[in-house]
Amino acid sequence: MKSLLCAGFLSVSFLGGCFGAFAQKPSASDLARIDHDVRGAMSRFHVPGAAVMVIADGRVLFTHAYGDRDLQRGLPVKTDTLFEIGSITKQFTAASILQLRDQGKLKLDDTLSVYLPDAPHAKEVTLRNLLTHTSGLHDYFDMPDTDFDDLAAHPIAYQNLMARVAPLPLDFAPGSQWSYSNTGYLLLGRVIEVVSKEGYKEYLQHHILKPLHMKHTFTTADEGRLPNMAVGYRYQQGKIEVAPFLHPSWGSSAGFLISNLNDLSRWDRALRGGIVLSPASYREMSTAFITTKSGSADYGFGLFVDSMYGQPRIGHTGGAQGFTTADEYYPAQRMRIIAFTNSGDKSPEAGETITNILFADLNPVVAANAMKAAPGEDQVVTRMVQDAFHELQIGTNYSRFSSRLREKFASTGSKFTAELSPYGSATAAVYKRTRQVSGDTWYDYVMQFGPGVSIPFSVRTDKEGVVAGFSLG
Repeated sequence: MKSLLCAGFLSVSFLGGCFGAFAQKPSASDLARIDHDVRGAMSRFHVPGAAVMVIADGRVLFTHAYGDRDLQRGLPVKTDTLFEIGSITKQFTAASILQLRDQGKLKLDDTLSVYLPDAPHAKEVTLRNLLTHTSGLHDYFDMPDTDFDDLAAHPIAYQNLMARVAPLPLDFAPGSQWSYSNTGYLLLGRVIEVVSKEGYKEYLQHHILKPLHMKHTFTTADEGRLPNMAVGYRYQQGKIEVAPFLHPSWGSSAGFLISNLNDLSRWDRALRGGIVLSPASYREMSTAFITTKSGSADYGFGLFVDSMYGQPRIGHTGGAQGFTTADEYYPAQRMRIIAFTNSGDKSPEAGETITNILFADLNPVVAANAMKAAPGEDQVVTRMVQDAFHELQIGTNYSRFSSRLREKFASTGSKFTAELSPYGSATAAVYKRTRQVSGDTWYDYVMQFGPGVSIPFSVRTDKEGVVAGFSLG
């Protein structure tokens, strides 16, 4: 559930030429390349099992299962295996809010106090802020991983979840910035209950799951009775282990759904096709919010609105204890890619890694062009960037950084090491541009780690030629 790094790319020029490239099913060589790259990533990042689907122009091009859903019993993943989908749940919550809005039962620009007067900062944030992660409300999941493992295994009341954030000030003025917060979607679930007079689970069942005949979508409360359920895992201290239990009360409307490939593709088709919402409401849902301070949030209502390989992309990832998933739509190619995995590791997220691999293998020219270095590269700077990134990964020396940053790394360096070291050695640092910001020179790169895995890395150098500032993701 907790977000660490985004695997998206910096903005690069749109590269066309592959619209409708796969009107036919992938060739034998395409499938061999996909199989090689997906299995390679699973091995590299210790992913026990995965299920994937590619849809183009409404037709299923490719569905496949890899690895095991249960290592202890030696049970393989099948294409109908059930996985926790984590924060993909947020699409369902956002669509439910829009359904109620379209029925005249709520207004998106009402403050939260209209529906939940006792909620934290209820008079300051609107429903639109909650939908777009621009409320400034602190995330109730924010805690050390060891504390999270212990606490999240036990049931917790909604009031106690809210008590975790109620004493805290807003992280920023509502609408001014973007910061992913599960708190907002937990509150939206409560708004759905108050307005509809149904429990959140019951609302989904009556107004979405049953009308769409989604017979294989459940909640994590049902997990113990589902015979085709994948077991969630994580990689710890050199071995794959069963992930800790996440009690359903911790996820709820922010991320407690379970589904399979067919059901999620049915949902996607209905959502984009005007069945769940009107076309106008879906356009609103899939349009990026513009913050007052930081520009585009690259997020609509329960959907990221961003790009990958220079191509527009609309979708969401999901992370839970033992699972990472991704459901991505590329409008220029009219291609949807879904990947479920039973690996809960976030560095990198296996679900998004696999969707990236599938897109690149099916659109190789687009992917290759997006990863070309821009003109004007300085090889001395590139080498310095590679060395600096490696120092962040290993957490020692920091010779490529300014003395001020080295002092900061005494307390913060371990965070970067924990997040970046699982990626392994970078295979390339791809130069994208040099830019001036308030008199400072910044160099933008994309660090590559094999098929499907990249991290944008930008550095600012001082007069000594060392890194005086940097950004990741």
